[in-house]
Amino acid sequence: MKFPIRLIPDGTNLPFMDWVRIRTPISLALIVLSFALFFTIGVNQGIDFKGGTIIQAHNANGPVDIGKVRGVIDGLNFGDVQIQTTTSNGQTDALIRIALQPGGEEAQQQVVDKVKTALGSGYSLENVEVVGPTVSGELARSGTFAVLFTIAGIMLYIWFRFEWQFGIAAVATLVHDAILTVGFFAVTRIDFDLQSIAAILTIIGYSLNDTVVIFDRIREILRKYKQMPIREVINLATNQSLARTIMTSLTIELALIALFAFGGPVVRSFTAAMIWGIFVATASSIFIGGPILIYFNIRPRMVEAKAEEEAAKATDTTAAGA
Repeated sequence: MKFPIRLIPDGTNLPFMDWVRIRTPISLALIVLSFALFFTIGVNQGIDFKGGTIIQAHNANGPVDIGKVRGVIDGLNFGDVQIQTTTSNGQTDALIRIALQPGGEEAQQQVVDKVKTALGSGYSLENVEVVGPTVSGELARSGTFAVLFTIAGIMLYIWFRFEWQFGIAAVATLVHDAILTVGFFAVTRIDFDLQSIAAILTIIGYSLNDTVVIFDRIREILRKYKQMPIREVINLATNQSLARTIMTSLTIELALIALFAFGGPVVRSFTAAMIWGIFVATASSIFIGGPILIYFNIRPRMVEAKAEEEAAKATDTTAAGA
């Protein structure tokens, strides 16, 4: 006997459009809060954006013991430190990222000397790089432009696939998700680095996927039910897509939670941002993307056709009365 799991029962008819009055103030408040946090306390910039020293350490006696390396480096009290494994020329090394230390180039050289001494003679430093403020500033600008160009490209894509009204609604949804994700970094003080930019871009892509599914359903219903009020169209489309949206997001969240718990510190900032971002993207595709269309006349031809039909009926009635 089969027992199918149905988180969303068939025939669900939730009044999403009636909840707009609750959703809108909450979304606006979260956006304002995210902006306030970003411009007051800011995000906790990682090594990629504030500079630092990158060291590749090789163990001559066998595979690198990443736990031992992390314990040794943490004991040096350098502050923000990231350690992960890297493979080069068939050998597994430790990639150590240490935040920029005050004191100029001399302080950075002391960092390298202290790491070499602490690791001992069994380790050799294969590659050492210092990322200065200029390079980190360029990375920050490049990351910002990547997000902006992605959003602009998505708007053009939605515009050509649907109509310009759908493009504006989709961009509003994506901007909402990106702002709230930045606010999440400001609140949690998780390192904001290039992985964080990758997380934001991934969240934008996922949010777009969810939003397009609902938009496609709205377009189908508009063609099928030409006289149905737009509020009912959006409600129907959202309810019909709800099971797919919730199940997909829940599956991804379970995988991300497992990765956050067992993936180690290297991917923790990325997975934490993704867990929050998938939740926000799911909510925005349901409560923001579709309802925004209510403010646009997305089927003027249908409205004109209805007016012509009513005018024709009125003419026929008048002629019959005469």
